[in-house]
Amino acid sequence: MRNTKALARASANAGRKVKDIGQAMLWKSDPQLRDALMSADDPREARSAVFDMLKERELALHSRNCRIHALERSNSIHCIRVMRNFMSPRNERVSGESVIKHLFDISRDSTRNVSQAFVSDIMHIMKGTTGEPVLELQEAPDFAALDGLEGGRLRSDFLDGMAGAVSEWTERYPSGLEPSVIKRRQENRERIMDYLGASSDDWNDYTWHMRNVMLTPDIMGDIIELTDEEREAVSLCVANRIPFAITPYYLSLMDREPSRKWDHAVRAQVIPPLSYVQAVLRSRDDPSASLDFMMEGQTSPVELVTRRYPMIAIFKPYNTCAQICVYCQRNWEIEGVLSEDAMAPPEKVDAALEWFREHPAVCEVLITGGDPAMLSNTHLGSILGRLADIPHIKRIRLGTRVPVVLPMRMDAGLLRALAEVHDPPDRELAVVTHFEHPYEITPEAAAAIRSVRTLGVSVYNQQVFTMENCRRFETVALRSALKGIGVDPYYTFNAKGKEETSEYRVPIARLLQERKEEARLLPGLSRTDEPVFNIPALGKNHLRAWQHHDLISITPRGERIYEFHPWEKNITVAPTYVHRDVPIADFLAALTVRGEDPDQYRSIWYYF
Repeated sequence: MRNTKALARASANAGRKVKDIGQAMLWKSDPQLRDALMSADDPREARSAVFDMLKERELALHSRNCRIHALERSNSIHCIRVMRNFMSPRNERVSGESVIKHLFDISRDSTRNVSQAFVSDIMHIMKGTTGEPVLELQEAPDFAALDGLEGGRLRSDFLDGMAGAVSEWTERYPSGLEPSVIKRRQENRERIMDYLGASSDDWNDYTWHMRNVMLTPDIMGDIIELTDEEREAVSLCVANRIPFAITPYYLSLMDREPSRKWDHAVRAQVIPPLSYVQAVLRSRDDPSASLDFMMEGQTSPVELVTRRYPMIAIFKPYNTCAQICVYCQRNWEIEGVLSEDAMAPPEKVDAALEWFREHPAVCEVLITGGDPAMLSNTHLGSILGRLADIPHIKRIRLGTRVPVVLPMRMDAGLLRALAEVHDPPDRELAVVTHFEHPYEITPEAAAAIRSVRTLGVSVYNQQVFTMENCRRFETVALRSALKGIGVDPYYTFNAKGKEETSEYRVPIARLLQERKEEARLLPGLSRTDEPVFNIPALGKNHLRAWQHHDLISITPRGERIYEFHPWEKNITVAPTYVHRDVPIADFLAALTVRGEDPDQYRSIWYYF
């Protein structure tokens, strides 16, 4: 039997040793910081000393004698700005954290309340403020010093090398269009049809899939291997009526053995981790808890409608899907798959449509839910037609994941319903879908997209950036595969700070790093997506724009604290939003567990 107290003591001692080592590295990388802290009698004096030190460093970067490479100098200026934010008394009030107090305590060897993640982040940022090289930039020839074609040829050879590196990275992430994967899925399909006594005609009928959605771990476990944790999580969902289901088609995208080597994103999309289930159950026992993270209740002028922007609003007539995504931002209101109560009552639909008719400023509607494409063709066609009859509605978006989880739903009747309201230039219909990983892109999905594109209807993708698609060039592989089947990348959402989905979240810095160091290498039409953070109740914040957010503090756990500015900034007065992010050190540790080399991500500390 394990001695749990001894294990706890050993773990605590190991943690202290790690912090001690990190603290020593912090002082070694920036001894001037320790001197400034040690010269002070209290945190107030320490703040002044650090401010003075940062001012000296900034003046040196602006001096005539500054010889630091322009890119390293730019990074140093950014690091100084961040550390000044950390020292700001105003930001202490807003964030509820005092970085200078934690640094003062560390300088006195008091690290009881401070994690290694905090020390690591401060160490990297402070090293950046010194002007020393920290980015380890790749050396490139001085093309400008060469004449004419010689410089052009040399530059072309250099770019060939960069393109080759992109190919090497993306080849690590096979799509569902590769012959070996197609063969594996065909075997899966045969096994599922045999188990359910189905024919090929059944398989191509979406209603058969809906009649046979997988709702229990016993049925799933007869077809694929489940880990003990997967089985327990699904069992808890079933026992506690937490919405859960998988279509036979989507189950066929999962590999039979449970290593998650290739199908990790597919499994994680619908099989919840235990932490998710437990958090949802805790929230049910807490009267003050709310899973409405986006505060849609505060932006709903009438039931079924959400409005955050001047000219577009959301319409939610149907609140379930073919299957449930674990990290759905509307998990607080989504009904169970096949729920008889999923369709909104006629009187509420009528009231919502009347609201759109009475608000001519709203010229665009996103129909979502739930997944409205799971309505019958007649019912969906009626809703689309009634919206199309409103003269000022110039664009209708259909938000649906059926091309990903149930592509056979894109049948002739559904296509006819879409075609009847797509009438440019008077009115456009667009489809917005939700591919998460190249492993989800299959010949069936490609055919579904092609059938929509044949109507002249554009198809866009909204990806959520999670632990399942955040490795180096993993999202690049997705973008490239999407463009190959006719889908335009539209938004890449940073996974938001919901407690129940903590295992999916990644730092904002990683999405910014991905955009600059990976997406930037793609042709422009393949990187049309915009990285965004969806602010509760307020709307989307464009992460690439520094003027839209500030990094204002960091917690003892190493969580960077951001203050997001609303989209109305510089237009009207609106509140800001404060967000605690995932500790970068914790994220890198999680990547290491997944077999990644954290050194490949070393510049992440300098994305703010």
